[in-house]
Amino acid sequence: MKKLTTSLSAIANITLLSLLNVPNAHSMGLRSFVALPLDKHGYVVRFLYEHITGSSSGNFHTSTAYGLSNDQALLFSIPYKITANDENHFGELSALYRHTVMQDDFFSGTARLALLAGAIVPMNNVPSDASDNVREPAVQAGFVYTFFQGRHEFDIDALYQAGINSRADSGRYDISWQYRLSPSVYPDWGIGSELYVVTELNGRWQEADEITHQVTLGLQWLQPTWVIEGGIVKNLTNNNDLTVLFSSRFHF
Repeated sequence: MKKLTTSLSAIANITLLSLLNVPNAHSMGLRSFVALPLDKHGYVVRFLYEHITGSSSGNFHTSTAYGLSNDQALLFSIPYKITANDENHFGELSALYRHTVMQDDFFSGTARLALLAGAIVPMNNVPSDASDNVREPAVQAGFVYTFFQGRHEFDIDALYQAGINSRADSGRYDISWQYRLSPSVYPDWGIGSELYVVTELNGRWQEADEITHQVTLGLQWLQPTWVIEGGIVKNLTNNNDLTVLFSSRFHF
């Protein structure tokens, strides 16, 4: 009986330690919304504003993620362009289905791989004779891989977007490293606020154009149910544009 009690106590301690070292589900890259894990029926709403310095316009993105199950999720995002001449309009709705095909949880970390598939749907009506600006849909597919251990998290995702009819093909990639600045060690019980520094290498490509490589630097302040994050994006090729972004997320 004593051995059984000791064994049960050891199992309970190991379980508790594992729970205390599960990675915070709120951490992710700044430029991509596809890596965030979700529980069944859990959802996240994100508001992101991007502004190119020196310009009079910006983009406001609204994104939503919903967990169909512990390994399946739906992801939606739509931008709203803000211009100085009040020609505000919605952009293209991006819809993705994510299926986690591999997940390996270990002490103080996890690794997971998910496949992505979906479509891009234009939201603006375009006259049929506007051949130079025809807005056509696209189908998209890709993957996202996450590795988390200790104070480090790596997220890698790539999407290929095949245009339909006259739409050009396009693609993107994001490689993000997040490092937890605070706390350096989790407390014995519970997790309060956390502060992460984020460094990313991003790429954006469209058919017949060169790929644009970018670097992103930012910070994330994580709370149990909400996140505030921001950063700057610097183009490394094509031009020297500098973009400032600010985001808030709410987890339910």
